[in-house]
Amino acid sequence: MAGHGYSRAQRVGDLLRRELALMLLKEVKDPRVQGVVTVMEVSVSRDLRSAKVMVSVAGGEEAKAGAMAGLARAAGFLRRSLGRRLTIKRVPELRFELDRSLDYQEEMERLLRSVSQGGGGE
Repeated sequence: MAGHGYSRAQRVGDLLRRELALMLLKEVKDPRVQGVVTVMEVSVSRDLRSAKVMVSVAGGEEAKAGAMAGLARAAGFLRRSLGRRLTIKRVPELRFELDRSLDYQEEMERLLRSVSQGGGGE
């Protein structure tokens, strides 16, 4: 059984996630992106034509907006580079979206700490 229930879209998504993470770390020179962006997940459409790249960005809202603009600008470069590096017939169109799950997690942890330190009732 070739993929053990793992679809081609999922395999391509995992491959893109690994490669994009490396490329963002080593090849993208835009200071808005370099060192602040983490690729969290890549979801590829069933027809393999498009990929939603969920990224987490360190810093405040200004850093997040700058990083997303930098990623949008670098999307063509990244797609061409993926085409040269990978042995897949067609590299999906890359669509970057901000993953705010870490922001929510940090906020929940902050709220839980404040509740536990406050003792619950005054």
